[in-house]
Amino acid sequence: MTVLVTGGCGYIGSHLVWALADRGEKVVVLDDLSTGFDWAIPPEAELVRGDIGDRALLDTLLETRGVDAIVHFAGSIIVPESVADPLKYYGNNTVKSRELIAAAVRHGVKAFVFSSTAAVYGEPEIVPAPEDARLDPVSPYGSSKLMTEIMLRDVARAHDFRYTALRYFNVAGADPKGRTGQSTKGATHLIKVACEAYLGLRPQIQIFGDDFDTPDGTGVRDYIHVADLADAHVLALDRLRGGAPSLVANCGYGRGFSVLEVLRSVERVTGAALPVLRGPRRAGDPASLVARVDRIHAELDWRPKWDDLDTIVGHALAWEKALITRNRV
Repeated sequence: MTVLVTGGCGYIGSHLVWALADRGEKVVVLDDLSTGFDWAIPPEAELVRGDIGDRALLDTLLETRGVDAIVHFAGSIIVPESVADPLKYYGNNTVKSRELIAAAVRHGVKAFVFSSTAAVYGEPEIVPAPEDARLDPVSPYGSSKLMTEIMLRDVARAHDFRYTALRYFNVAGADPKGRTGQSTKGATHLIKVACEAYLGLRPQIQIFGDDFDTPDGTGVRDYIHVADLADAHVLALDRLRGGAPSLVANCGYGRGFSVLEVLRSVERVTGAALPVLRGPRRAGDPASLVARVDRIHAELDWRPKWDDLDTIVGHALAWEKALITRNRV
């Protein structure tokens, strides 16, 4: 049995590839390396450089590698960019996902785990947001992911095919063993940006909006450690391989931190004040996104190991320091 991981050289994907390798799984990574890095995955994983929209390549991989499950990370993820260039997001995240799902059906791959997002909720009416909340994305990014969820739902009704869509909240941190982390230049993740500002890699950190309807006026998010998220994917794979039905589940901790609370955590961990600039809100940013997590605990028996904000920051900071060393070599 082989797991095909699309986008496996990226931030979250590389953590899953390491988690699968750690337990002896055979893994094939399909990545175009537009934002990922070939050095981010273990040497025992096979890397195929290519596009998930390439039908001939998908057919070759699924015909020759013994793939029984697919975990799909590949796509574009920056909310403001999606507002400025929606067609890019509908192409990368929706059209190409359709090609991948079609290939899975053609080749009898019955287990499919999809990297979805809390952005499908838009401005949630209920906080923490349950999975059955109204789905009303406020950005093309969220809409592109919701369209893929709808395709998966409909394909599962029509074919011998089961899926799990994991709706991520704010992913942060890095591999506790220091093997991989968020490495993309210009990434917009708050904790990464704050660590870079502390290390002098950015002149400042900007707060996008301080007039939200939240306790301190800054946006509130549910931050989840990337290693805990990788564990959730492994459990989702095991569940599907065991014959369980399709599932949609939030991935978060069920509690939120504001931008200012996160920055205070970074200052606690580093022992230094951060250079902060306050600015206007960004398009597509809701005031608060926090997960309701009953379902993932019940269905996957998922128990987070790293659900402490300062720990998340500490792992992210350690990775940023490691990246500086790597880039000097």
